Amino acid sequence: MLRFLILSALLTLFTAGCSQMYYAGMEKVGIHKRDIMVSRVKDVQESQEEAQEEFKSALEEFGSLVTIEESSLKKAYDKFSSEYEDAKEAAEDVSKDIDKLEDVSLALFKEWEEEITQYKNAKLKAQSRKKLRDTKAKYRKMMTSMRHSEKSMEPILATFYDNVLTLKHSLNAQAIGALQGEFSSLKSNVGVLIKQMNRSIKESDRFIQEMQ
Repeated sequence: MLRFLILSALLTLFTAGCSQMYYAGMEKVGIHKRDIMVSRVKDVQESQEEAQEEFKSALEEFGSLVTIEESSLKKAYDKFSSEYEDAKEAAEDVSKDIDKLEDVSLALFKEWEEEITQYKNAKLKAQSRKKLRDTKAKYRKMMTSMRHSEKSMEPILATFYDNVLTLKHSLNAQAIGALQGEFSSLKSNVGVLIKQMNRSIKESDRFIQEMQ
C-alpha cells in the first residue's frame, strides 16, 4: 500500500512537471497560459457537441432496435453496440478536455497570484486582485456547468450498456419486448443531457468573451 502511494505521488509530480515545462515552452514562442486556457475551453465545447451527436445517434439506433424483426436482431445488436462505443468514447473525450482545461487554468491562476505580489503600486495591485477574483468566479461557474454535464453522461451510458448486455445475452424477441419500456426513459434522459450541454457551451462562450 505504501509503495502504491509513493508511486502515485511520484506520478502526480511528474505529470505536474511536464505541464509546467509545456506551458514554459509555449510562452517562449508567444503562446501564454491565457491563450491555452481559451483554446481548451473551445476544445471542451467541441467535444461536448460531438458527444451530443453520438448520444443522439445511439438513441436513434436504440429506437429502431425496439421495433425490428427477430431475424435482424444480431445485425442490429452489432450496430447498436458500435453506437454505444462511439458514445462512450465521446464522453471520455469530454472528460479529458475538461481535465486539460482545469490543468492550464490552475497554472494560470497560480501565476497570476504570484505576479500580484510583485506590484509596487497598491492601487494597481488591488485592481489586479479584484480582476483575479472576478475571473475565478466566472471560471468556477463555467466549470460547475461543465462538470455537471459530464456527470449527466454516466447514467445514460450505464443504461445504454445495460441494454447492450441484454441484447448480447438474449438475442431473441423476448429481449426486444423488455427493451421497449427503456426507450422512452432514455429519450427523456438524452434530451436533458443535451440541454445541459448546451447550457454549458453557452457558459463557455460567455467566459471566452470575458477573457478576450
